[in-house]
Amino acid sequence: MSATDPSAPSTVRDGARSDDRTGRSFALHSVVVKYEDGPDRCTIYRRADSRMDRTTRWLSADQEAFVDLADRC
Repeated sequence: MSATDPSAPSTVRDGARSDDRTGRSFALHSVVVKYEDGPDRCTIYRRADSRMDRTTRWLSADQEAFVDLADRC
């Protein structure tokens, strides 16, 4: 797949969350890349991870697979 335009803006969101079991907080970062010949893809990773860690600690799926938790409550 190829992105529509590499200079086109992607959707970027940040969010702070906490783990109810441990009380530890963590910040997530998401980036949506838009494709002209396929579904847009959203990738989420922890903000605190180093660039090296981000190569192995991320989640990516079609954008339509993600929902806003506020809309689900």
